[in-house]
Amino acid sequence: MAELNETPKGGRIHIAFFGLRNAGKSTLVNALTGQEVAIVNAKPGTTTDPVSKAMEILPLGPCLLTDTAGLDDDEGELGALRVRKTLAVLATTDVAVWVAADGDAAAKEKFLAACAARQVAVLEYRRGEPVEKLKDAIAALKLADEPRPLVADLVAKGDFVICVCPIDSAAPKGRLILPQQQVIRELLDAGATAVVCRETELAATLARVPDVAFVITDSQAFGAVAKVVPPAIPLTSFSIVFARAKGDLAVFCSGAAALASLKDGDTVLISEGCTHRRQQCADIGTVKLPRWLKEHTGKDLRFAWTSGGDFPEDLSPYAAVVHCGACMLTRRMMQERIARCVRAGVPVMNYGITIAACHGITAVPGTCWVRR
Repeated sequence: MAELNETPKGGRIHIAFFGLRNAGKSTLVNALTGQEVAIVNAKPGTTTDPVSKAMEILPLGPCLLTDTAGLDDDEGELGALRVRKTLAVLATTDVAVWVAADGDAAAKEKFLAACAARQVAVLEYRRGEPVEKLKDAIAALKLADEPRPLVADLVAKGDFVICVCPIDSAAPKGRLILPQQQVIRELLDAGATAVVCRETELAATLARVPDVAFVITDSQAFGAVAKVVPPAIPLTSFSIVFARAKGDLAVFCSGAAALASLKDGDTVLISEGCTHRRQQCADIGTVKLPRWLKEHTGKDLRFAWTSGGDFPEDLSPYAAVVHCGACMLTRRMMQERIARCVRAGVPVMNYGITIAACHGITAVPGTCWVRR
């Protein structure tokens, strides 16, 4: 159960180390963490894949440190692949540390330009400098993309919020799913009272709880919950508040509106930021969403799936992208994926907005609430 008390990867500041081969990146990561996280060897190219380690750097908070392969790897196709994987790390990096070495001026200049284009904070370190000095510099940084609240700014101290958490065959045994955990914790931190129930007990809960500020539900229960919650009480979902914090609600709502334009044979990409064993009878990504989308559009759609860190560079095969709430991804990661879709002209929406649309529920423009 230890992992339940740890900050998820999506809630950590991502710090990655870049430079030429043998510049001392792995040695630096080991020194910062105080552990043998990365293999260190005098032979250039020892690090072949990104290696990550979670740690706390106060007062910055929970961080994820990632060691990468050298950007000057020229050993054929394999070397080119390692460089591509290193540059892919940059797309999800909040703080980049350039580990300086002799003869790296050209590579450094190109790298700094890439960081500037993505608004990535950059620090420089050279082997032999005090590691504590680098820690202090990291801790003092003000990031361009600060974390955003999920629900804390929607409640006042003393408010009652009902959280509807269905317990079905796809629910994790003995615990709540991560988005539910994070929202409930943020409500408690804000001084609000979180009242948790299943959708089957919602009507009775509403009758007993006075002055409910709003109801937040698991998206897959939208259809049932919307019928029970009075119109005067604001309603949203865990997925939608995550979209508000990490995604772009306006882009997602526009994407959901584009569902009406799908045609027979179109392929919809369903992407999740986590990796889990899917339940064949009840999985939301592979079973429920495809069914709801086919019913809603009346079209014979095709589907493709990605999970974890995988997200295609080429989006041309897809007519639309439906993304999860991104509880396991950082805001920077999610913004990068949205930007790819926008550049490709492919409508993108998240689970909550999509499921709501499939049940005849629309988002209120400029808010995280839905109209039903």
